Amino acid sequence: MKVLKKEYWKTSLGIKPKLSQTLPKGEKKHELWLGMRNKEHHFNLVGPLHAASIMGDWETARLIFEKCRDMVGSDLSNLGTTLHVVATTKETEWTLAFVKNLVCMMTMTELERPNKDGNTAFWIACAFGKKKMAEIMMEKNPILMDIHGKDKYLPLSIAAKRGSYNIVKWLYNNYKTINRVHWTDRDMDNTLLGCLENDMFDLALEILTDSLELDRHVSVHEVLAVLARKPEAFKRHKINSYNRIIVEISRSFHMKEQPAAEDDIGALKLLKIIWKHVVTTMSLNEFENMMRGPPTCLTNGTIQHSFRILFVAAESGNTRFIIELLRSCPDLMLSKNDDGLTIFHIAVMHRHQEIYNLLHEIGDSSNYVYMLHDKLGNNMLHLVGKTSKEMTSKMSRAALITQHELMWFKVLATLIITVAFGAAFAIPGGYNQEHGLPVFIHQRAFIVFVFADAVSLVTSSTALIVFLSVLASSDNQRGLMHLLPRKLLICLLLLIISVAAMMVTFSASFFVLYHNKLRWLPIFISAFATIPIIQFVVLQYPIFVDMLRSVYESRYVFQPKKRMLYTTKLRLPLD
Repeated sequence: MKVLKKEYWKTSLGIKPKLSQTLPKGEKKHELWLGMRNKEHHFNLVGPLHAASIMGDWETARLIFEKCRDMVGSDLSNLGTTLHVVATTKETEWTLAFVKNLVCMMTMTELERPNKDGNTAFWIACAFGKKKMAEIMMEKNPILMDIHGKDKYLPLSIAAKRGSYNIVKWLYNNYKTINRVHWTDRDMDNTLLGCLENDMFDLALEILTDSLELDRHVSVHEVLAVLARKPEAFKRHKINSYNRIIVEISRSFHMKEQPAAEDDIGALKLLKIIWKHVVTTMSLNEFENMMRGPPTCLTNGTIQHSFRILFVAAESGNTRFIIELLRSCPDLMLSKNDDGLTIFHIAVMHRHQEIYNLLHEIGDSSNYVYMLHDKLGNNMLHLVGKTSKEMTSKMSRAALITQHELMWFKVLATLIITVAFGAAFAIPGGYNQEHGLPVFIHQRAFIVFVFADAVSLVTSSTALIVFLSVLASSDNQRGLMHLLPRKLLICLLLLIISVAAMMVTFSASFFVLYHNKLRWLPIFISAFATIPIIQFVVLQYPIFVDMLRSVYESRYVFQPKKRMLYTTKLRLPLD
């Protein structure tokens, strides 16, 4: 063993051993010795090569490859080859240069070699969002983009599943320009669903449009199921003041207006395309099976359809999704789930008033919905009384937060009263001993000080009184529903005013004291005095908005101002 270590040390320095002095006698022993020597040599190089791959140290890796060329394409760890390892590292100047040099040394076959999970280094780079590394590999071997990896996912599909937007866009453009021989229906579904799950609706729309043009199979149910669970994707974009002015000017000059905000939503465009495809191509039996969804077997042996698309949307509060489906298939609004409930019952259970308000637009059919009973004999009124678990947790959490906030507001109001009351007597400069008036009574800053102190004292005192009335309130349900939000809104506004007035009082006192010299000092202090005001307003803004909505928007929750289901004039097709 001592001889072997010595000769291995010499070999690592480039000195060839004298085989006549070190080799065991016999041919079999000779082969055994060479195998042991190669394994030891390989083992001692794995650690440094792995570290060089992580660090992007190409010089070290090059020296190792020069001594052992087989390590270029052999497994370095459980991740796979050296290229597999470096594909998981961060893209830096060093790692990119490492990949470029390594790819130049590798053959086409070595680039296509999978690891134990069946993934190529290119597949891993796409999965981890390493676009520059993937470009280097594909430049030498374009076939890499067609090699499936784990779970039969293409690099494009796994990139979509991981939400790597840039890689998906780049790979899909290559698929469109090069070839689609390996682009199967399953690959398309995996990529499309991955884009939808990660809100890449523009790419999903492009993939869906191309697939329908080529008459490829689309898993319609899965696409609709993903869209049904994404109510936020269908929310209209808020129009800012600038765009609102442009719209008003366009209307006044009878110019062509810009399209509605909802038309700019990629999710809605995609839904319209896929739903049109469903309505125009599916038979009645296929349509019913698709809307019902796959069956699921419960523990008691009964079969249910828990993935009904329309009811998933109703449970999620996806109003725009439901409206789009009901406009072309109005019979769906009266369809029932396995429990005998319509989408309106589901909306009541989960407190989605926008879906419930659609009842106002279906005429006398709403009476049928109101009187409908489920399998347990519960009608819509019973379901209102049975608050869902989600709403129970929200209500309890909201009650605790409200109680906590009330106590803090009460403390804050008391503190402001104390400060403002003390400032009313401890005026800056004191009083003139001859006539008893304040020394700086003729200064404008002093007038501001007095006025701001009075405002702070009055508003904080009023807020405290209102808070005490809220805590000691014995109002009935109607009073709590209407009066409590108004009282809290008034209290919060008074507190904001009192805090601002207190900071003005604080700043004005420095202007009074330093009005002749050091004028920069009160200006500097006043600038810092705005920080508490801004911070208080920012922190209380969400509560203020919630209270404002509770006071004004709650009046019209179940009295919609405009129709949502049928918003446009119907046009009959002319022959």
